[in-house]
Amino acid sequence: MTMTDDNGTASRIEDRTTGQAAGHAPAAWGATRVPASPATIDANRWPGVATPPSGFKAEVAGKAAGLLFKGAAKRLPIRVKYPDGTVLGGGGPEAPVMTMVRPGAFENRIGDNGLIGLGESFMAGDWEASDLAAVLEVFAASVDTLIPVPLQKLRSLYLPRTPRQERNAEQNTRSNISRHYDLSNELFSNFLDATMSYSSALFPEKAGPLSSVTWDFLAEAQRAKIDRLLDKAGVGEGTRLLEIGTGWGELALRAAARGATVYSVTLSSEQQALAQSRIADAGFADRVTVALQDYRAVEGEYDAVVSVEMIEAVGYEYWPIYFQTIDRVLAPGGKVAIQAITMPHGRMLATRNAYTWVHKYIFPGGFLPSVRAIEGVTQQHTFLRVRERMGMGDHYAATLRLWEERFLARSREVGELGFDAVFQRMWLFYLCYSRAGFQSGYLDVQQIVLDRREAQL
Repeated sequence: MTMTDDNGTASRIEDRTTGQAAGHAPAAWGATRVPASPATIDANRWPGVATPPSGFKAEVAGKAAGLLFKGAAKRLPIRVKYPDGTVLGGGGPEAPVMTMVRPGAFENRIGDNGLIGLGESFMAGDWEASDLAAVLEVFAASVDTLIPVPLQKLRSLYLPRTPRQERNAEQNTRSNISRHYDLSNELFSNFLDATMSYSSALFPEKAGPLSSVTWDFLAEAQRAKIDRLLDKAGVGEGTRLLEIGTGWGELALRAAARGATVYSVTLSSEQQALAQSRIADAGFADRVTVALQDYRAVEGEYDAVVSVEMIEAVGYEYWPIYFQTIDRVLAPGGKVAIQAITMPHGRMLATRNAYTWVHKYIFPGGFLPSVRAIEGVTQQHTFLRVRERMGMGDHYAATLRLWEERFLARSREVGELGFDAVFQRMWLFYLCYSRAGFQSGYLDVQQIVLDRREAQL
């Protein structure tokens, strides 16, 4: 079921995302909140999850992977519990706990597919964690040392490579985007706030400590994030604004309310339909155009360009054309404001050819830039220059925690949409995996302002 009709769609999403539905208020995080392991797994839908790798090669690789995993666990601040009562790990009683259910299947999966196997084994129920984000944060904080350096150099020989059809060439991008954003508008409405914003919020000081900020502040924080970007891009009365990546329309709505004329592009038909509905309901259909169009095909001239967490879907080899497109359409004196999830430059270089669990199950074709990469690409391929940036990774960790709580609280509704237990465990792993990255400092999110001042001197 999707929410793309014109019969009250937007209002139903507002009803489902403001306040807490009776009987579904998020409780404290705990083991009972994690979706139960699937009793059976549909092999047609989940071919990589239904059955762990088997055979002589898988057994040998599994045993080797098991030894490496156990050796790493002994050094980490974690506790790994096995069915025979064995407990490994360098953590004390308060350390996060990873409970092995089927250790043999777990080892075979990671032996065959590395970190892809780690995610698939959780999806299958081969291991459990009452605080999944905390367990994954331990691994994220130690990502450079989990595997011995000599073996890291060999990983390209045995880990899978990106399928050609998932590279973000123009003919593939629509299908890559569709696999995530066209899942179902109602799926997203079950864990997003009333703004339907699917990116990091920027919480006000009055919200209190980010580690305990509550749902009540999320919509306000999302609007604050958008308003800061619009301010930095100089968006106001009469501004011609290009938005690359529409989402569900909140930024376009807020820009139109300032008096701007907005041209917004997306490759998600689901997002386009709901964004258009929300924009029409707000009375801004004459100011906002939402086009189903690749960013590379945009024409015209714009006083400002804003793009929120879309560069992550562009792909490493296409960053030059992404910024060249912005440079080409930006009017003299115009400004650019983007929000981008970033990773350390060294890790970016080391993983730019990797095919990961996130690629396989969540964002095909995606890749995170480093700040250094953004600065380098713009300097080498455009007249654009980075003028200002602000990191806010701790705000993303808080945003993701609220999404997790909301998603778990709506487990029954998500199931009624046709998303089974494997999907729900996959989505939870994705949210927790992401939060762990920000909490550990492995990931950051930046608001970056660019202009062409040097080119005009």
